[in-house]
Amino acid sequence: YPSTMRSSRLPWILLVVVSAIGYGSGSLFAKAIYPTGFDWLDLLVWRHLLAALILMNTAHAAAPDLLAIPVKDIDGHGTTLGALKPKAVLIVNVASACGYTRQYAGLQELHKAYQDKGLVVAGFPCNDFGGQEPGTETEIRKFCTTRFNVTFPLFAKVSVQGAGAHPLFAALTGKEAGRPGPVTWNFNKFLVSRDGKLLARFESDVAPDSPELKAAIEQALK
Repeated sequence: YPSTMRSSRLPWILLVVVSAIGYGSGSLFAKAIYPTGFDWLDLLVWRHLLAALILMNTAHAAAPDLLAIPVKDIDGHGTTLGALKPKAVLIVNVASACGYTRQYAGLQELHKAYQDKGLVVAGFPCNDFGGQEPGTETEIRKFCTTRFNVTFPLFAKVSVQGAGAHPLFAALTGKEAGRPGPVTWNFNKFLVSRDGKLLARFESDVAPDSPELKAAIEQALK
């Protein structure tokens, strides 16, 4: 520990003043309080500690609560992902006429394997990529349930890119969530924690049964 931590010779007011106005003017202020001198190395340590704490608190405050963002279910009813009381949520932008559409089967298997442990798989139909989700919500639900026996929650169609992106996907892909970058295609995957923070994201070619995705889910459910 710095000697100031052991002896409490350096008050917080000195640290704040020096951090704000710099070492030059801060030195004059410090000498006025401690004419006999003090350890500037300790001050440097404390200054960097304070800066790190401010940075961490600012980042935490800026991170959005993804589970609190309003969404609509497949029937058009307003809700949030948090209303499902998950321990973790796997958010996927899905489509019915895509080369990755077969991943519906794997997503359903994830749902069956982990739902009792608190995982919610959340499918958001999207027509942004190649016009591969042209149907209505009624048609989409019928396709998913008859073709893949989907029982995990489906939501209303959304846009996931550009100025018209749904607020959920704008937040998921924004810098505040910690993993910025646009949705690249259908079946991108976003793993969100129980407190609404983005834990990981996966590209379309990461299959639902891939070891890396399963490992991330299991870690999130602990």
